[in-house]
Amino acid sequence: MIHYTFNTHLPAQQYIQISMTFSSENSTEIVHIPSWRPGRYELGNFAKNVKSFTVFNEKNERVLFQKLNKDTWELHTENASEIRIEYQYFANELNAGSTFLSKDQLYVNPVNCCLFVAGKENQPHHVKLNIPTHFELACSIKHVGNEIFATSFDELADAPFIASSQLQHDVYQVKGIDFHLWFNGEIKVDWKRIKKDFTAFTAKQLEKFTEFPVPAYHFFFQIVPYRAYHGVEHLTSTVILLGPSYDIFGSFYKELLGVSSHELYHTWNVKAIRPAEMFPYNFKTENYSKLGYVCEGVTTYMGDLFLFKSGVFSLEQYFLELNNQLQKHFDNFGRFNYSVAESSFDTWLDGYVPGAPNRKVSIYTEGCLLAFVTDVFIIKHSKERHRLDDVMKKLYYDCMLNKTGYTELDYQRCVEQYAGTSFQSILDDYFYGTKSFEAILMDAFDYLGFELIVTPSPKYSFGRLGFKWQQVGTHPVVKAISPGSPAELGGLMLEDEILAVNTFSCSTDLDQWLRYFDEDVKTVSVLRKGQLIEVTFPEVNRNFYSEYAIREVEERDPSQQRGFACWMK
Repeated sequence: MIHYTFNTHLPAQQYIQISMTFSSENSTEIVHIPSWRPGRYELGNFAKNVKSFTVFNEKNERVLFQKLNKDTWELHTENASEIRIEYQYFANELNAGSTFLSKDQLYVNPVNCCLFVAGKENQPHHVKLNIPTHFELACSIKHVGNEIFATSFDELADAPFIASSQLQHDVYQVKGIDFHLWFNGEIKVDWKRIKKDFTAFTAKQLEKFTEFPVPAYHFFFQIVPYRAYHGVEHLTSTVILLGPSYDIFGSFYKELLGVSSHELYHTWNVKAIRPAEMFPYNFKTENYSKLGYVCEGVTTYMGDLFLFKSGVFSLEQYFLELNNQLQKHFDNFGRFNYSVAESSFDTWLDGYVPGAPNRKVSIYTEGCLLAFVTDVFIIKHSKERHRLDDVMKKLYYDCMLNKTGYTELDYQRCVEQYAGTSFQSILDDYFYGTKSFEAILMDAFDYLGFELIVTPSPKYSFGRLGFKWQQVGTHPVVKAISPGSPAELGGLMLEDEILAVNTFSCSTDLDQWLRYFDEDVKTVSVLRKGQLIEVTFPEVNRNFYSEYAIREVEERDPSQQRGFACWMK
C-alpha cells in the first residue's frame, strides 16, 4: 500500500506538507507527479508547485535521487526496504481542478499533488489528513474519519476532496442512487429548489442510459464571492466553482444548472465512454485525441438539452444557450482555418486560451453544434426511430463490456448504424474539414421547425466597423477584429486601448461617439504598447459582426412536427 500524510499547520503560507511512504524491493524506484489532469487536456506541469523534495529510508537516512525530467525522479534505493518522500506543495489557486489551502479549508485534487510510483499504480493508496478538529470531510470514495482509501492511484487521482468548517450537505435519490450535494463557502442554499431541478435532469439522463456507471455521486460546489464559473468531471464526483454567492440562486442559477447537468453527463461520456487514446490515462505525457467533438461537444449539447427535456428549462431558455454557441461559432474566424478535430488534438499545444487570432476553434462550441446536427441527422434518416442518445448508450455499453475505449471509426460506425446511411461526407467536410456550417445548421433547424434570425450587431463598433472591445479600467480595449473590416483595413490591432474619437475623449461611450460621427471620417486615438497612434477607418458599405438567435416557426408542417417530437423526447 502507498501511504500519504497531509499536514496543514502553515495555512497562511499555503504550502501543504506531504509525506509519502511505500515499500521498495528494487535498487531504483521511479516516481512521478502527473503532468496533466483528467478533464483538462493540456499540460498542467504540477511539479512547478513542489518544494523541498527529500527522500529517506526506514532508518531515517537520506536517500540519493536525481531528477530525470520536469516531473520525474529516480531514487537510489539499494539499501532501503521502505521509502519516505517529504515535500511541500504550494496550494494557492482555487478553481474546479486545483488544490487550495487556507485557514478555512483544505481542498485537494490529488492528481495535482500526489506522487505515484512507477509499477505500483495498481496498489491500494491511503491518505491521512492532519486537519483542524472542526473541519468536516467531503469525499466521494471510501473514507473513515480523516483517512481516505483508494483501490489504485487512478481512483485516488480522480477523487477530489474538501475538508472545511463551512460545508453544507444534502442528498437526493434517483432510482435508488444517492446524489450528494455539498456546498462550501458563503451560500444560502435553496435546498427545495435545487433538489427538485437536479432530480429532474438526473432522472432524464438515467432514463436514456438506463443505468449509472457508479454506485453514488457527489456534487462539490466551491462558492466564492466573486464572478466565477468552472466545472471538472471525475469518476464519482464533480467539482464546480461558482460565484458570486449572492447570485447563485438568482440570475446565475441557470449557470449552476447548466454546468451541473454538463458535468453529470460526463459520468457516462468521458469517464466511462472514453477515447481509446485515454484508456487508461497516461499521466506522464500528453494523451492526444481528435475526439474532443464527442468528449466535450456532445456533453455540452446534451447537458443543455437534458435541462429542456426534463422540464427544468423552457424551450426559450434552451434557445438562449444554443444562441450563445451560435454567436461564439460565427464570431470565430478560426473556423475557416482549423477543424474541430485538429483543434481537439491541439488543446495540448495551447490549452484552452484563444491563442493566435483566428487560428483554431473550440471543441465545446463547434462540437456542440455538430452534435446537434448529428442528432437531427440520425432522427431524419432513421425516420424518427433513433437519436444521438442511442449512439451514446451503445458506446457506453460497448466500452463497459469490452473494458476499452472507442475510436473515431467506432463513433462513425455507430452514428451510421442508427441513421441507416453514410455519415462520411459530413465528417470529412465539417468535423475534419473547414466547410462553413451554415448549410447543415439551416437544414437541421428547418427539420425541427426552427429558424435562424441574423441581425447586424446594434453596436456601431461591432456591426459597422468590425471590431469588438471590452472595458478595461477607464477605456475600451480591442479584443477581436473581423477580417476585411474597416478596423482591420485602418490598422487597428488587438489590445489597442482606445482613448478618443475625432479628438473627443471616450470611455464607456465609445459607440455613442462613433455613431455621432456616422457620416464623417472617423479617427480614433489609441495607446499601443506605450505609444500614441491615430487610426482612421475607411468606408466599407457592409455589416460585419451580427447577432444570431433561434426561434420556432409560426406553424410546423407534419414532418417538422414528427421531427420535433422525436428530438425533444
